[in-house]
Amino acid sequence: MSGDPRRWRIGLVGYGEVGRILAEDLRKQDIEVAAYDIKLDGDRAAPLREHAARFGVALAASHAELTAKADFVVSAVTASQAVPVAQACAAAINQGTWFLDFNSASPGAKQRAAALIDGAGGRYVEGAVMTSVPPYRIKVPLLLGGKGAAELAPLLNAIGFAAKVASDTLGVSSAVKMCRSIMIKGLEAMVIESFTTARAYGVEDAVLASLKETFPGIDWEKQGAYFFQRVIEHGRRRAEEVREVAETVREAGLTPWSAQGTAERQAWVADLADEGVFGKKGTEGFARSADWRIEADRMLARIERET
Repeated sequence: MSGDPRRWRIGLVGYGEVGRILAEDLRKQDIEVAAYDIKLDGDRAAPLREHAARFGVALAASHAELTAKADFVVSAVTASQAVPVAQACAAAINQGTWFLDFNSASPGAKQRAAALIDGAGGRYVEGAVMTSVPPYRIKVPLLLGGKGAAELAPLLNAIGFAAKVASDTLGVSSAVKMCRSIMIKGLEAMVIESFTTARAYGVEDAVLASLKETFPGIDWEKQGAYFFQRVIEHGRRRAEEVREVAETVREAGLTPWSAQGTAERQAWVADLADEGVFGKKGTEGFARSADWRIEADRMLARIERET
């Protein structure tokens, strides 16, 4: 493996929103990038293949093929797949290959994934992405953890990442991320539940006015629209992440009442999105409204049809 990260062969496991953003920013630096995603084998492969062709990203046929050819692997999949992906990659990982776990998984899951990668001769580092990726792209704030974190951080930053070391102990970075998500994902779920219920009773203006008085620093119209959009577009992934949040709470010895409710609300919105309540995915009409009321009305109309 080259000591210069710009000469690495980088493998991305997961070619969703995050994977594609990383691929674009790495390819702008002429870094060699390959990717694998389970969707490449299904009927949703065309957009991924088109994106890869446009940016010069090689597509692998399996986890093993990708990992065997990589100097540095980034796992950016749904939370529930963090450990299975580590297991699949461990079967083919080369001695000394870096493995960055970008996933929103519990400390326990990160430790299990690390055991698989390190046990196969790879070098596992956990990464906790501390805010939404799209606005920051590759420079999204990233906390690293594990015994290799201090060595990997400057290498990542040399190719555009904004990584800093949280701890050389595995689980610390993900604990920060998971505890933050209790609040952030919970606030998303609460806003959707509160605003949609207020809309049903015709009291949304009074509710928004009250919130503005209590929290004058927040533009609740804008924030509400953003929360509705993000959950509608990414509710499935968010629900899986919050289930990992709930597991983190359990690992601490608490019952995750709030996290469980948040996961259910996020999954409920994701189910509606899959049904086409918010328009067809991939079209301009899907979760793009600047007015959260439009999306709330769609939810209420769907509920009314059920009753």
